[in-house]
Amino acid sequence: MRILVTNDDGIHAEGLTVLERIAAQLSDDVWVVAPETDQSGVAHSLSLSNPLRLRKISEHRYAVAGTPTDCVIMAARSIMIGARPDLVLSGVNRGQNVAEDVTYSGTIAAAMEGTLLGIPSIAVSQAYGPAGRDQIHWDCTEHHAPGIIRRLLEEGIPDGILFNLNFPNVAPSEVQGVAVTVQGRRDQELMRLEPRQDGRGNPYFWIAFSRGKSEPANGTDLRALSENRISVTPLELDLTHEPTLTRFARVFA
Repeated sequence: MRILVTNDDGIHAEGLTVLERIAAQLSDDVWVVAPETDQSGVAHSLSLSNPLRLRKISEHRYAVAGTPTDCVIMAARSIMIGARPDLVLSGVNRGQNVAEDVTYSGTIAAAMEGTLLGIPSIAVSQAYGPAGRDQIHWDCTEHHAPGIIRRLLEEGIPDGILFNLNFPNVAPSEVQGVAVTVQGRRDQELMRLEPRQDGRGNPYFWIAFSRGKSEPANGTDLRALSENRISVTPLELDLTHEPTLTRFARVFA
């Protein structure tokens, strides 16, 4: 099995190294094509106004001056064109990608692009808590992810579907199981703009999030992580809402 590893945190991210080790447990044919710099939050964007600059770091390891989506396209359509990858693994993201994160995440977008290209694809993220980015349980993902990925591949990933894996903020031994979940939804009132001023008195803003207590709905990715379970969420590329399609088809008939 030929595996393409990518991410959105950039070629030097610790989570990418973790994912390389995970991929090495699944195959001895692992390629890395990742963004030159941090591309968090770029979603499924393409670089259409700038060239894609490619830098070979070592054998089977490349950096691209572009987005995670660019990286998957570069790998499948150029670097690995002679023998396309059989699997795309994206991550391990520094922080969870659940609920509305799915629409913003470059990690998930890379897996989306792989799916669009007909390659089974899985996004992998590791949650962290109030202690911050310096205390991340990378060992949780590294311990549990290989077995989960194997089971997904053995069962078979349907066309047009990608999997979003999120690992809780605990040590490997404290994981309370695996939950197959739906995409949750947060309280959007927690999002805010933090106003500041530069040295000349000109205003600028940071998008920020307040910490608030909430009760995630049963069966959601948010609930699974809150219960220290691994969240496995199948996502579909087709965004069409069939019931509404049927309803409005009648309206315009």
